[in-house]
This record gives sequence, C-alpha cells and structure tokens, in this order.
Amino acid sequence: MNQSDFETLWDAVIVGAGAAGMFAAAHAAELGHRVLLLEKNRKVGAKILMSGGSRCNLTQATDKRGIIAAFGDAGQFLHSALARFSPEDVVAWFNQAGVATKVEETGKIFPASDSAVDVQQALLKAVRESGAELQTESPVLDLRRFSDQLFEIRTPSNNFRARQLLITTGGKSYPGCGTTGDGYSWLTSLGHTIVRPRPALVPLTSSKSCWTDLSGLTLPDVELTVFRAGEGTTPEKLASDRGSFLFTHFGYSGPTVLNVSRAITAHSNDPSIRLIADWLPSFSESQLKDQFAQLSRIQGTRQLKSWLGELLPRRLAETLLDQTKIPPEKTFAEFSRHEQQTLLHSLKHSLLPVTGTRGFEKAEVTAGGVALDEVDSRTLMSKLVPGLFLAGEILDLDGRIGGYNFQAAFSTGWLAAESLTYP
Repeated sequence: MNQSDFETLWDAVIVGAGAAGMFAAAHAAELGHRVLLLEKNRKVGAKILMSGGSRCNLTQATDKRGIIAAFGDAGQFLHSALARFSPEDVVAWFNQAGVATKVEETGKIFPASDSAVDVQQALLKAVRESGAELQTESPVLDLRRFSDQLFEIRTPSNNFRARQLLITTGGKSYPGCGTTGDGYSWLTSLGHTIVRPRPALVPLTSSKSCWTDLSGLTLPDVELTVFRAGEGTTPEKLASDRGSFLFTHFGYSGPTVLNVSRAITAHSNDPSIRLIADWLPSFSESQLKDQFAQLSRIQGTRQLKSWLGELLPRRLAETLLDQTKIPPEKTFAEFSRHEQQTLLHSLKHSLLPVTGTRGFEKAEVTAGGVALDEVDSRTLMSKLVPGLFLAGEILDLDGRIGGYNFQAAFSTGWLAAESLTYP
C-alpha cells in the first residue's frame, strides 16, 4: 500500500454490517466519529432477514440478569454492555425507530409485523441518517496494524486507514449469509486466540430408525439432559433443558434440542456423551410408580397402551412399548414389577442416539470465537491491540434460543461505539 492509496483517515472502520456492526456504526457516528462501515454482501443484515423464521426475535422479556444467565459462565462478560444497553433499551430503540414490538408467551420479543425486513430497514436507516458511510460489496482482503496509531484495511477496490477498528463479522453459522469466519484469521494475525468455533443452537442427527420414523411429531414438554458417562463413576451432567421437542427425518430439533446442542458439539469426538430424554417431566418417578399401583388396584383390566396414549402421542407411546418389549395389550393387573421398572426407565431416561449435528449451515449461532480474557469487557477493546474493538458473535459468546444472542449483539455494538475515542 502506498500513501497515495489512502484518501481518507477514518476515526473508525467497522467490518461487518450485521446487527452489532450496524448498531455500532449508527451510534458511533451519532457521537461524532467519522465512521466507515464495510460489508462484503450486496445487502446488509442478511442473517437478520432469515432469523426467527424471517420474523427476527429481537430480545427476551427479561432483565439483565436473565440475559446473563442465558450465556452460562460467559454471561458475566456482558455486565457492562447490558448496563449500557438493556433489553428495555432495545425495545425502546426499535419503537422509536418505527418498529412496534410484541411479547409472545415464551417471552420472545418480535416486531409486531412479524417481519425481519422491518428490523433490517430500521437499522439501515439509522446508519444512513447517522452520517456513517456504508460500503457494500466490499469484502476485506487484508487488515493490519500500520503503526501504534493506525490500522490499514484493504478491499478489492479501496484501501483505508483508521485510528480504530471494530470487527463485527460474526462467526460461521449460516455461511450462506456471508458469515464464513473471515474475522478469525485477521484476529489470529493480530495475536488473538480463537476458541474452536463450533455449531450451536443446531439440530442434531441420528441414524436410529425407530426415532426417525417419528418424523414430524412435536412434543410441547420434554426434558433433555446431556451426560458424559464414565466407567465406575457418576455420569457428569453437561447440560439440560426443558421445552418443545421435534422428531425430524434426520434426527431431532426444537428449542430444547437447540439449547443443549452446544454441549454435544463441545464434545463431538467423545463417545461417552449421552443424550437422555424425559418424556414426562411433569411426573416424578415416584408419582408414576404410585399411578401404576393405583391402576393395578382399581383399573386392573385397563391396557397399558390406553393409559400411555393419554399421556403421550400415540406414535411415541407405541414406539416406547415396542422398545421395552412390553405387549401394548397387557393390562395393569398383568403388569409385573420388572416391566414397571422397564417402562419407567423408558419414560424418564430414554437414550437418544446422536450421530452429529446439521453443522454450521443450520446452526443459528457459533460457539467459540475470540477468547474473552483477551478483551476488556468494560470497553470491548482488545487487551492485546490498542484501538481494536470486537462485538457480536465474533466473541466467544453464545446464548440460549429466544433473542438472547441478538441482545448481546446490540449491547456489545453499543458499548463498543461508546468506547471509541476521539483523535
């Protein structure tokens, strides 16, 4: 790069026009910075447009503690960002931008129009009206620290210099949206550690036909637990979640599957990992035993398939009875103690074979990314490279399904913008 290649010195160049990048660009420009926002796609916010079934789940109806809890141990990193921009602030910002919102029974907050386009357009309008310059179809080919004071960024058509650099390129989930992990190599070259990126909030695959034969069946209330088994030791509980569950032609999906999937991908090469389903989480084992005893006394002629068919969908009830080798026509009077224990285990501790996941192509977010201990959570500035900031999914932060990850993107983008300094 020659000096003549640089016509403008920017206060900040932001790479990646997704949720975090657009939010940061608009806010930084409003604060008086000369901001350039670079996006490699022709359109901005590609992932926004397809999120939440093209409805875009903006955030969750909870407080800061609720958001932090959704990210597990890593959630502590978000304290400062959420203090500066909370879930209530997200709702207020979009309402003021002309996007009315609604809260659904699950606590998920969506645009009232159910249109992700409204969210994308509101962010794009904010960027344009802020005075930030947006350049689309401008993939970054290379970036480097030019001196103690400047960064150089090279695209196919232009070269730029900036006093500060904010990376908001996301992870590797939904690569068709352009999130192909570009930022990892740049940040590695600048000295940062990248925690292994892996799919999260991703459907799971299975090859066992007795489960895949149930494709299309949805259960509203299932508890899933991920264990790591060990010889002669108590299994280690890695994750659990309770909610809606869906059998698919490839395996399993639904919110509860997506929420525990990160524990599966974190141990993808560990044969001791087990996924266990409790099909009746509203009943304890002792309550079911009491029901068995009561039915044996007062409804001894009742068949097992009749009782089980009232608690579970018929197809699942038949599959469970088939797995236990208990004849479905058997009555409670004929129900032996051994058979009771076998059925009880099948209802409360079903092993769901897992062969893998649907990969980054179907993952809603990426687990892994820039190591959090290398970033100042109070400012989002790198502890290794002064003037370098990071926000959004590029960080080693991934939360539960339900708008938590968009909240983290908005909050970290906002805090990074406020942390930029004037020349």
